[in-house]
Amino acid sequence: MDINGLLISPEGKTLEFKRDLSSPMGILRTVVSFSNTAGGVIILGVGDKTKYIHGVEEPLKLEEKISNLINDCIAPQIIPEIEVFPWRETYLIIVHIFPSSARPHYLKNQGVEKGCYIRVGSTNRLADKIMLSELQRVRIEDSFDKVPITELSSENIDFRVISELFLHKKEIRKADLETMDLITLYQKKKVPTVGGVILFGQNRLKYFPDAWIQLGRFHGTTKTNIMDTQEITSYPILAIDEVMLFVKKHAMNEVIMPSSGLKNESLSRHKNRWSIPLIAIREAIVNAVVHADYAQQGSPIRLAIFNDRIEIENPGLLLFGLTVDEIKRGISKLRNRVIGQIFYRLGLIERWGSGIRRIIDSCQEAGFSEPVFEEIGTHFRVTIFTEMVQKPYLNETDENIMVVLKKSAGLSTHKISELISKSQRATRLRLIHLIEKGLVAEVGTGPNDPKRKYFIKGNSGD
Repeated sequence: MDINGLLISPEGKTLEFKRDLSSPMGILRTVVSFSNTAGGVIILGVGDKTKYIHGVEEPLKLEEKISNLINDCIAPQIIPEIEVFPWRETYLIIVHIFPSSARPHYLKNQGVEKGCYIRVGSTNRLADKIMLSELQRVRIEDSFDKVPITELSSENIDFRVISELFLHKKEIRKADLETMDLITLYQKKKVPTVGGVILFGQNRLKYFPDAWIQLGRFHGTTKTNIMDTQEITSYPILAIDEVMLFVKKHAMNEVIMPSSGLKNESLSRHKNRWSIPLIAIREAIVNAVVHADYAQQGSPIRLAIFNDRIEIENPGLLLFGLTVDEIKRGISKLRNRVIGQIFYRLGLIERWGSGIRRIIDSCQEAGFSEPVFEEIGTHFRVTIFTEMVQKPYLNETDENIMVVLKKSAGLSTHKISELISKSQRATRLRLIHLIEKGLVAEVGTGPNDPKRKYFIKGNSGD
């Protein structure tokens, strides 16, 4: 196990630190949250706020106590993997919780409605009725957008719009609507599905009043002063282009002339260059429409343009079992299978999991920072930065420290100072500077620990 990699990582969706077992309910809530969401690791013996390593006493007794607590207090049964890990002259307890196929898990003494938790960022959140329903759907591999809307008839689906959208793909017949799960058979009657109504329902907003897109352009970097706003209530597939028109209206555009410098060079050969990564924004909007949780009520999909960034936010957390790191690697699960299949058939998405990677690549290729993907409340947000990036300034000493750390599995201040031929005081000052920049991390019992070691962030010697 890469213990140093865990110790230099912040608490988050799959990692939590606990100093001891003095608050067992807090640990039990985390176990339930991890098992219901994407799994995770709990490390006992480390301060959750200070990250100082205190260790634990009588680790074998503590290991047994944790195992009994989980078995006695949580249903359905969870089987964790518990490890006693020696660290210097003490021990850490490492509890591995795996994402469960028996969701939803809950605390027995509180019941499923009051004792079921999910993990949002670094916090445990009580699952509401909508979340509980989604946990149950995930368990049986079903999706909300396949549910029939029994009070409607198949005539509620706008067949004309579907035919026009597929005009250059294939000829659509009404029988194809059932193949595409836009309608389904319910008690010998053909009715639209949730996905069919959201995408093509003629009175879609009556049944899903939040299935629209809110756009805003704000002055500065906060939402204090709004300059322009627009509400897009078109069918979602048609709404994508309307969103991009709004974005382009508020994006700076410069003309790049041919490099020859000839006065009679044809103006028709000029190129336009946008000041924001349009490809990434379009991908993020498509991703938001496809993966939004339309069972939630209270907020639409939103796009907000600020002076330094664009935020695209949709209701719904990552589908249970996924983390941000996984989606950045191309791992994907569809929340809305009907909507996803229609977008795929129309060529609006290439393949599952490629959209997030394309957002990242298109930003970096255009010279912008890597976007940020995060779960906020019960929503998922993509932040795309619109200012060109510059590498953080590093002086010669900083560069030398980075070089020696990259070649090591963690070094002390004393060893680093020897390798770069600087005093320990000067070395320590530069290490603090690199830690503040987020390039280096330290592992130890506290600021005065003479044995603490330093690592390159994301490279703990593995």
